[in-house]
Amino acid sequence: MSKILIRGARVLGGEAQDVLIDGETIAQVGTGLPADGTTTVIEAEGRVLLPGLVDLHTHLREPGREDSETVLTGTKAAAVGGFTAVHAMANTFPVADTAGVVEQVWRLGRESGYCDVQPVGAVTVGLEGKHLAELGAMHDSAAGVRVFSDDGKCVDDAVIMRRALEYVKAFDGVIAQHAQEPRLTEGAQMNEGIVSAELGLGGWPAVAEESIIARDVLLAAHVGSRVHICHLSTAGSVELVRWAKSKGWHVTAEVTPHHLLLTDELVRSYNPVYKVNPPLRTEADVTALREALADGTIDCVATDHAPHPHEDKDCEWAAAAMGMVGLETALSVVQETMVETGLLDWAGVADRMSFRPARIGRLDGHGRPVSPGEPANLTLVDPAYRGAVDPAGFASRSRNTPYEGRELPGRVTHTFLRGRATVVDGNLA
Repeated sequence: MSKILIRGARVLGGEAQDVLIDGETIAQVGTGLPADGTTTVIEAEGRVLLPGLVDLHTHLREPGREDSETVLTGTKAAAVGGFTAVHAMANTFPVADTAGVVEQVWRLGRESGYCDVQPVGAVTVGLEGKHLAELGAMHDSAAGVRVFSDDGKCVDDAVIMRRALEYVKAFDGVIAQHAQEPRLTEGAQMNEGIVSAELGLGGWPAVAEESIIARDVLLAAHVGSRVHICHLSTAGSVELVRWAKSKGWHVTAEVTPHHLLLTDELVRSYNPVYKVNPPLRTEADVTALREALADGTIDCVATDHAPHPHEDKDCEWAAAAMGMVGLETALSVVQETMVETGLLDWAGVADRMSFRPARIGRLDGHGRPVSPGEPANLTLVDPAYRGAVDPAGFASRSRNTPYEGRELPGRVTHTFLRGRATVVDGNLA
């Protein structure tokens, strides 16, 4: 592996510096670093260098729904978006509820070579919410699972949730909860509010999310274990997490890029591309989410990348699948909603999209400082770029983006996984 010199990049948005990669690690950081004859030089004036992004919440669909995505295509999309590690959710077919399935996903990630894949194990067998899955066996497997979630479904049984929290405490694991009280969301199609009333669509009340979060932070405190709230979406949920953190409880939370930018007003188009779980909320919720991400109440941004084939989205609203792809646009949305609004600087982006998610997921080797001796997992961004989103050029197998034709800022020009370029000049290497 040859040496790579990134010259004049703004490390975490600060002063311009040179970064020398030698093999799999960062060898030097400074100014005026020399390049010898074997060194590849990347002129990076005006660009921002970040640690490789880490996604706590990705749906790679394999095994079982390779028509939507595969581990290979999903990790390609991740690399294009600046990610060097993703956590793959368990709602595959078969469900990732055994050591065998999580090891399969982990090995497929290693073979892809575009980013590291850390499987998330199911909390319950078959995501059915009735019996605990093989949590210990998945942790002891080659995949070393530390995060467990029935995402797509809520662990709504309080006793099952308590037992899961108790079980993972033994190996410092975390339960990532999809907060959705099922009885309160039967037939729900969108956020419950003025727009749902005017459109005559079944409403999805904020309390369906907030009631589960309230219960689960109390359970986590009682057990002394760790709970992570997936795709938090309401102002009330923010207040509950803020309260739980003020108590010193082991509670963390994530927000998706689409919940930072889009509102339920878009559903007036009846375009199923805006149908997602949890649903797009109100402008007031969006404001609360941005402020909570800025002040650290919400720990991180997670994409909830949810690819679907064309036929599952190009249909009437009620029949459409819920979900959006997000790996390739996440950083641009965060730049627009958080950086360009002054709510976060680039060091804050590194914290919310690399340092914290790696720490929550207990992912060694990622979310590390841009310093000598550290793994060369890096993302180089051109923040001055502006361009319309064209899903035809996506690396993902699916195209269900809510941003088609929308101009977004920023572009990942290079991604490095342990010193090897996976993206060069915005294209897959």
